Amino acid sequence: MLKASALYIVIIIALVIALLCSALILSAYFYKVEYQQKFRHDRLAHNLRSGVNILLSDQDNSYLRAQPISLFDNEQDSVSLQKYPWGIFDIGIVKAFIQRDTLYEVFSMANRIDSTKWSALYLIDEDRPLSLSGNTTIRGEAYLPKAGVKTAYVDNHSYTGNEKLVQGKIRNSERTLPLLSEPRLQILAKLKNGGLRTSLPLPETQRVGRSFRVSPLIVKLGKQAVSLQDLQLSGNVIIYSDTTLVIEGSAVLRNVLVFAPGIVVREGFHGNCQLFATDSISIAPNCRLEYPSCAGVLRDTSAVIGFPEKISIGENSALEGLVFSYEKTKGKLPPVISLGKSSRITGQVYSQGILSLKDQVLIQGNVMTSRFLYQNNFTAYENYLIGVTFDAPALSPYFLISPMSPVSANGQKILQWLETR
Repeated sequence: MLKASALYIVIIIALVIALLCSALILSAYFYKVEYQQKFRHDRLAHNLRSGVNILLSDQDNSYLRAQPISLFDNEQDSVSLQKYPWGIFDIGIVKAFIQRDTLYEVFSMANRIDSTKWSALYLIDEDRPLSLSGNTTIRGEAYLPKAGVKTAYVDNHSYTGNEKLVQGKIRNSERTLPLLSEPRLQILAKLKNGGLRTSLPLPETQRVGRSFRVSPLIVKLGKQAVSLQDLQLSGNVIIYSDTTLVIEGSAVLRNVLVFAPGIVVREGFHGNCQLFATDSISIAPNCRLEYPSCAGVLRDTSAVIGFPEKISIGENSALEGLVFSYEKTKGKLPPVISLGKSSRITGQVYSQGILSLKDQVLIQGNVMTSRFLYQNNFTAYENYLIGVTFDAPALSPYFLISPMSPVSANGQKILQWLETR
């Protein structure tokens, strides 16, 4: 005869077996849920990649507004694409979604460099040679006037560079510079006049970040003299000023656009941004504008007599990106780009007028100019290079350039990842 306690043992064993079975069923359920989520995530990631590739291959601005598309004629597998200009570059936004699951990526885009047009130097032909003095180096192909290149004795210095004056193939240049992209210049003109849209005052908080997936934060300062200091602005922010705008060294700008008649960057500034002026840009010594940055003066009308457009970059300052001058109507005084002693440009310098260089200037990339200028305390020398270095091969092979540049190729690649989820 069984003891009464045996019933309790059976009940306990049955309970344990039930718990084990429930645990197995529950684990199988959660495994299935996790598997389905992982499957959907992988599917979204593949769709996201496809959307990114579509935007990179787009050349006719088909996605200025966000457009949902079906990749495989299946409404459950959809992506939303948008591509719009951001200064001299483009912004791409790709969103992939299946029901309530969504992934997105926001990135900036730029063009590959066209190797058939790339060179260390392009100097237009004004029927006079290029003269080299001091420890001057030109590495890479060079487009020069038919008068060629020669050595010169200036400021008690003879030429001490490589015996091969140009360490690369020399080609004949034309009488005008290769043109900047007109469609991109029109985009910049529209952005420059965009201050007519709804704007906000300068934020009172010290740190402001704006997503590129929403409308831009437009700050219109008017004719009020303002110094940007002790603040951080990043992302989808455009600053307009109707007078000279001062950017102090304590300010931090990331991917921000700035439009003003004159822009002054104080010593010690460190950030990356795009600066556009109609009159002048002055960058003090010991500043660093990281890649991808831009400093450009552009005018739709000729300059006021006696006041040409000018970009000056101070001693020991560095800019990674594009420095350019452009005027739609040629004025009596050409625009000037002036690079101070030991300054460094990584990327491209495009000077529609005069490019003035001091000793030990280093340009890793490409230079296009109508004329060089070297000045000492007594004399000005035109088309003289003294103690400077142009080094095209030193530029990274992964460097991407603005579609506005004359040396840009058709294919675009990702410049920066800005937002991901």
